[in-house]
Amino acid sequence: MNINATLFAQAIVFAILVWFTMKFVWPPLAKVLDDRALKIGEGLAAAEKAKTELTLTNKRIEEELGKSRNESVTRLADAERRAQQIIEDAKARATEEAAKIRAAAEAEAEAQIYKAREQLREQVAVLAVQGAEQILRREVNASVHADLLARLKAEL
Repeated sequence: MNINATLFAQAIVFAILVWFTMKFVWPPLAKVLDDRALKIGEGLAAAEKAKTELTLTNKRIEEELGKSRNESVTRLADAERRAQQIIEDAKARATEEAAKIRAAAEAEAEAQIYKAREQLREQVAVLAVQGAEQILRREVNASVHADLLARLKAEL
């Protein structure tokens, strides 16, 4: 065989192989590669979309956390104000109660003073009667009466 004929035969076989490859092998490979490229593109788009959604979600979470912090600060301030109000009310009630107790004690002291004065008056009356009895038992003498009255005053 001649090198030219072999070369020509190899060129024809190569052309048939190229035609067969272009007709039957290449389109499915191109389709698979195009599908793969499409899936990769969709995956990248989904990843970008997820990244955007993640950013938006993080922003919303930060906003919610800020609202929660503000709300908790507000609630704490309200609780502190309420506690101060309760303390002030308790102090006012305690002051009122102390005033009532003090007034009751003063009234009781006044009653005891009044009772002691009444008892003292009764004792003075008894002593006056006893003094009068002693005066009347003795003779009527101004100097003796003055002496008895002075003793009576000393006893009081």
